[in-house]
Amino acid sequence: MSDKTSNPRKHYHLFDDENLDHLYFDISKNGEIDANKYSLYNFTGDPKLEYAEWESRMDMMNSWFTDMKSENRFLYERESLNGSKVVSQVVDPETKEVREMLNFASNDYLNLTQDTRIWEKVKELSPQYGGGAGGAPLLSGTMRVINELAEKIAQMKGMESAIIYNSGYGANFGTIAGLLGHKDVAIYDMFAHASLIDGSRGANKKFFQHNDSTSLEKVLKASQNKYINKLVVVDGVYSMDGDIANLNEILDVAKYYGAWVLVDEAHATGVIGKTGCGTLEHLDLEGKVDIVTGTLSKAVGSIGGYVTASKRLVNYLKYTSRSFMFSTAPYIPSIIAAKEALNLITEQKAGVDKLWENIQYVKERLTAAGFNIGNAETAIFPIIIGDDNKVKEMTYKLHQRDIFVNPVPYPAVPRKLTRVRMTVTAGFSREQLKYALDEVEIVGKELGVIPQ
Repeated sequence: MSDKTSNPRKHYHLFDDENLDHLYFDISKNGEIDANKYSLYNFTGDPKLEYAEWESRMDMMNSWFTDMKSENRFLYERESLNGSKVVSQVVDPETKEVREMLNFASNDYLNLTQDTRIWEKVKELSPQYGGGAGGAPLLSGTMRVINELAEKIAQMKGMESAIIYNSGYGANFGTIAGLLGHKDVAIYDMFAHASLIDGSRGANKKFFQHNDSTSLEKVLKASQNKYINKLVVVDGVYSMDGDIANLNEILDVAKYYGAWVLVDEAHATGVIGKTGCGTLEHLDLEGKVDIVTGTLSKAVGSIGGYVTASKRLVNYLKYTSRSFMFSTAPYIPSIIAAKEALNLITEQKAGVDKLWENIQYVKERLTAAGFNIGNAETAIFPIIIGDDNKVKEMTYKLHQRDIFVNPVPYPAVPRKLTRVRMTVTAGFSREQLKYALDEVEIVGKELGVIPQ
């Protein structure tokens, strides 16, 4: 949001409670809010927006979108015609032609969304249950196949019991919201997923520096006599950086100060651990953490979420987690698919070894080329640029080369850490990876992201 200048601008009236009269935006040559000068935060997060009518808020955002689309740099919502395949058939937003693109934007790390073994199991068992569960879990929606999946997840994570949710977001939001009262506090790693942070809306929350147990100790020490219950919240594998939680140290510090620990395993299950069971197996911490949550929509290749913990806590959450209580039980074919996928993962039949061959190759190539990939350790590779316009331009240039990657601008990450996000899956051949990485290097040099 710019100051008043002689440049062409759009302005929007605000209802004035605090000497605010207008919002001013510079406009582009297209006559819309200049997409190169403003970020999504300007239309979703600025506190001044509370003083704008809904019509004005919609007009601001849609003007910004229109400008971005006019420059062919709006590369969200690209439509796939064949699912989450390694080679995806994608409708080009500009030409409307179908492009065959190498898919480095998917979280389907083991390509299990396309696994015929899983879909044969779905076809075999779905007629027994049908599609929808027909009721909330506490009423008529309790199905044996859902309970079997919960037992499988608890076993994988070294816990006593589990609940299955409709989504990973619902599991995270509902668990934290169901636990926190006005005299409790959630203490988050600053890179924790939004679904975790949203669970503490209206409650107390604090943050510690990413993966830093010393920073966590400072926050816990300052919180010691202010709150009844303290919940430390981390990701097992971080979705934007691909690094693994420093969980041993975090757990030691949390326990010393009497705090519980919650670990979100969304991007860890099926990726790390000797048999793909996730962070707790990887760090030999099964049964040491208070709460584990996760999704069934990443390496598991289905949809849904879960929380696993002690039997006492699971029983408590069944009646305090509103996203569980007031939602119909999950779609049954997705439950069957998730259960079979977890069987393949734990039986080492899901291609985890091939995934790690691809991870190592991509990491070596990106590092050798000079890209800043932060502390990436798993299947997620951030190409950190720190310039929103270069992020958009790199995404567009790779799109033109039939390489599908995701732009991650501010405010999804801090301004200095904006990036192009690549994810690697098991199904890529070495030839496909080589082509893609050669092109990524060429584009990186063209844009000055890495040296010529």
